Amino acid sequence: MTASAEKFTRQTLTDVQPLTPSLFTLRTTRDPGFRFVAGQFARLGVTKADGSVVWRAYSMVSSPHDEFLEFFSIVVPGGEFTSELSRLQIGDSLLIERQAVGYLTLDRFIDGRDLWMLSTGTGVAPFLSILQDFEVWEKFERIILVYSVREGRELAYQALIEGLAQRDYLAEHAHKLQLINTVTREAYPGALNGRITQLIENGELEHAAGLALSPEHSRVMICGNPQMIDDTRALLKTRDLRLSLARRPGQVAVENYW
Repeated sequence: MTASAEKFTRQTLTDVQPLTPSLFTLRTTRDPGFRFVAGQFARLGVTKADGSVVWRAYSMVSSPHDEFLEFFSIVVPGGEFTSELSRLQIGDSLLIERQAVGYLTLDRFIDGRDLWMLSTGTGVAPFLSILQDFEVWEKFERIILVYSVREGRELAYQALIEGLAQRDYLAEHAHKLQLINTVTREAYPGALNGRITQLIENGELEHAAGLALSPEHSRVMICGNPQMIDDTRALLKTRDLRLSLARRPGQVAVENYW
């Protein structure tokens, strides 16, 4: 993927936080002209030693109203992009395309009572952005964030999620949010054990939420591993929850970076 100089800005890394040997967050400056809707993603570019630029899509973790941009990344062993990205330090440059894109946004749904956000790994990023924006709290009565990881230590942004209730503009709505952590490879305190699809099939997820997944009331956003997205979509389809399209409003929204 290429981008001309007119299509991107050069931003500066202001913070890099390793969370585990393979997960890290990074924060950059934000061009005053950069606009996005909560849930969208931007294409980031890193310059390799030979001068070539590699581009990948990353959802914003930060709110549309923040003065900075924040991203959540995993290091893919041998990955052309993440190997370069993980080497960046505070003060280094990151290229960010000017145009944010993506369809994992609240306008995919014209109605609904309960919003389910199903995420694996770094796929939680767009949901963190959405939760920091006021619109979702007005639009839905219940918000269930399902965050699935392999090991408990990979559960990132727990303080941010728990701190939403302390934000003045969310205080009266904070009771709407329920966080359900799930860990697949170990038993972990306070978390369900199993993959999202497994927990839907055996009823544990709905039991933990105290809500049923239904076409009438549920609206579902899915982000994460492509196989998880496909499997979850297929499972939800058996319950008559279908992909929401411009020509045919539905109950499910997904993001495809690939």
